[in-house]
Amino acid sequence: MRGARRVALAAALVALPLTTVPALAAEPTGPVFVGGEAQPVFDPADVVRENLFVRAPVDSDRDGRDDEVHVEVVRPGATQRGLKVPVVYISSPYFAGGNDVANHDVDVELYVPDGRGHHDRRAASVLKQQADERIAAAVGPNAAPITSRYESYFVSRGFAMVYGESLGSGLSTGCPTTGGENETIGARSVVDWLNGRATARDASGTAVRATWSTGRTGMMGVSYNGTLPNAVASTGVRGLEAIVPIAAISSWYDYYRADGAVVAPGGYQGEDADVLAEYVYTRADREICKPVIAEIAAEQDRVTGDYSRFWDERNYLNDVRDVRAAVLAVHGLNDWNVKLKHVAQWYEALRRHGVEHKIWLHQSGHTDPDTLRSAEWRRTLNRWFSHYLWGVDNGVEDEPKSTVQREDETWVDEADWPAPGTSAAGLHPWAGGSAKGTLDLRPAPGRPVVETLRDDAAQRAEDLVDLPASGNRLSYATKATRAPLRLSGTATVDLAASFDRPAANVTALLVDRAPDGTSHVITRGWTDPQNRTSPARTKPIEPGKRYSVEVELEPQDYVVAAGHTVEFVLVSSDHDYTLRPRPGAGISIDLTKTEVELPIVGGRAALARAIG
Repeated sequence: MRGARRVALAAALVALPLTTVPALAAEPTGPVFVGGEAQPVFDPADVVRENLFVRAPVDSDRDGRDDEVHVEVVRPGATQRGLKVPVVYISSPYFAGGNDVANHDVDVELYVPDGRGHHDRRAASVLKQQADERIAAAVGPNAAPITSRYESYFVSRGFAMVYGESLGSGLSTGCPTTGGENETIGARSVVDWLNGRATARDASGTAVRATWSTGRTGMMGVSYNGTLPNAVASTGVRGLEAIVPIAAISSWYDYYRADGAVVAPGGYQGEDADVLAEYVYTRADREICKPVIAEIAAEQDRVTGDYSRFWDERNYLNDVRDVRAAVLAVHGLNDWNVKLKHVAQWYEALRRHGVEHKIWLHQSGHTDPDTLRSAEWRRTLNRWFSHYLWGVDNGVEDEPKSTVQREDETWVDEADWPAPGTSAAGLHPWAGGSAKGTLDLRPAPGRPVVETLRDDAAQRAEDLVDLPASGNRLSYATKATRAPLRLSGTATVDLAASFDRPAANVTALLVDRAPDGTSHVITRGWTDPQNRTSPARTKPIEPGKRYSVEVELEPQDYVVAAGHTVEFVLVSSDHDYTLRPRPGAGISIDLTKTEVELPIVGGRAALARAIG
């Protein structure tokens, strides 16, 4: 354990038997910890609530004045009587709700570099639902006061709760920019204020200082609210000791794009960075940020889908080396909004740079794990903040780095993630993919075998998966497994592909087929073959020419039950995720030069035992 992360506890830190519950009859003089967890010894009704505005050193609305972040503080009443406490801080653009915004039309033709393709940039008439999944996952709508499901829990245990409205939302000034640098600066300024490095005022203009705070701060939140902790941590700000990003983005490019392809977050076809900025633009001035959002619409580039300076500004992986906070990264294994790639690449980068880390994966989707009513979750969260914010030596930093909820809802602790002993194992498609070809450990025998599909974006990929035969997809299946087979990490597909048009989507799916014929999509991935050498560079496709095209599927941790088969399915457009051009584009693959690589716990030997 790092010595710098320990703080001396006050003499009032009482050691109690594990079965003892502290009473609230007399006011405690300090926090109480049992078994390394903070106990509810403070009256959650005895709190001090403050409204203030923190000055941020950025002028994102271009009005000639520094932006201000509206902040609400909820702290134990004992802080009025000399107790100093650490902070659990939630920064969010959602406290004031959201606007109805039209998404982009996705029924458009794909971009072709020489201009032969046509891209219709009209907005769709479908309105974004105000009470959508993001708001359900966020802390809650604007209220008087702002609150959260964790407020009483933490305040009663000796933490203050601080809420900050992201720039351009609610009572904050500035402009929303969907992950832009100004939003990071705005959220970071609150940490600076808690540590005496930034100024704040109340509604009357009187200066307000956080004299009640130890300065030690933890950030947490879900979705956008979890992304902001990643962003602030990447600045290396001092005083931010721990973060708990839940269902959080690590690179905004990977939220709205995939290897050159314009791809939507699950459930939000046609959304993009400009739509989200307009959605959270809830400050009173409805005009000042319009030019800023118009710039986002232009710079996000829905035409080529290329990685650019715009997206690079919104890539927190660039600065992971600066992260000082200990990171408890939390994600749902079935989250198709903020896909698992975000936590997988963030976690790997943290580990590579020596940042204190733990990953916690559950079986639900894009949600706060607190909704799962798991005692394991709150215990983990409590121990994390008790250690890194109060300095309790509870050994959390020495525990297994990975906790994964299995399909039967049991929790499994492992040394790390992906699971130890995982390695890539290759499978090869054999002829018959328009119906059901074989997926085998051995390459297809004989001369090159070429099979072809034709795009039909009107059909959902899940429906194509279940058709007994189709000219709109290719499907290849293993033998039924003789033993359970666990995937942990990222699968890839290496295609030898040619195209009969200069533009096409490419979508790969990995499917679990049960003995009764029902299917489950384990994971999927997308690419634009024009970006076959780099997400940042579009290179023309010459129809009829064969190219090496790699598709990286979304990471996953999944157990294929004994008796099931594993299927690789290739389609072109993915109705629910990609742009949807008119039907007809053809993709041909040379089976003898195509391989599916799976991240198998036990590697090729385990795969051979299961299906060999």
